[in-house]
Amino acid sequence: MLRSLYTAATGMEAQQLRMDVIANNLSNASTTGFKKTRAEFEDLLSETLKGAGAPGPRGGGDPAPLQVGLGVHAGSTTRSFGQGDALTTNNPLDLAIQGQGFFKVQQVNGDPAYTRAGNFRLDSTGRLVTQHGEIVEPGITVPPDATQVTIGADGTVTATVAGRTDAATLGQLELASFTNPAGLTSVGNNLFTASAASGEAQSVKPGEQGTGTLAQGMLEGANVKAVEEMIDMIACQRAYELNSKIISTADQMLQRLTNIR
Repeated sequence: MLRSLYTAATGMEAQQLRMDVIANNLSNASTTGFKKTRAEFEDLLSETLKGAGAPGPRGGGDPAPLQVGLGVHAGSTTRSFGQGDALTTNNPLDLAIQGQGFFKVQQVNGDPAYTRAGNFRLDSTGRLVTQHGEIVEPGITVPPDATQVTIGADGTVTATVAGRTDAATLGQLELASFTNPAGLTSVGNNLFTASAASGEAQSVKPGEQGTGTLAQGMLEGANVKAVEEMIDMIACQRAYELNSKIISTADQMLQRLTNIR
């Protein structure tokens, strides 16, 4: 019974972590480019009370061991990079990636980072930046006399400049791809950084090597489904209650033992 107390406690801790992940998903249901996560668990070591024995010449032996599990622990959190819903904004600097890939930006400290959020802006010098001021790479600078900016599905950026009839090419946007996107490290502000698990970033033109294309005037919403998260929340709550019930029942059994005269 003491074993069941500690085992149920690990179950309650696991469900609490699961609820934390669900809460984070729901709180970011309106975050541009957010990718939901899922908590994954593993069983702890099992206590072997009696091992399996090989049969003798005349049979016998124990074909299966006698083991009791010792609970559960968190293994990892897996991020789903499924496509989010497309939201029309009609803002020429808003971009949605339709397919795989990430925008590459330069952080304030100079390190590279990657994002799915394409709600870009122009800074005081006309450079294309994120809402927090990270510079989009390769760098794109829009002249102050530009009257219209067009971004093609392949990432080609052109602008109509006052006094000219033909559009001027400003640059070429690229997307970064990873062998294992689930291995990226989230650093906040809709940014990810590469890790040993994700592999090095490969910069390619949108639409090539399995990457998606760009859609101007649109944003990618979070891939969080509120109904699915609510169902997981209910299941999590019930599992937490069952584990707490085990602790209560084990306590009652111990109380009955201590009352034996």
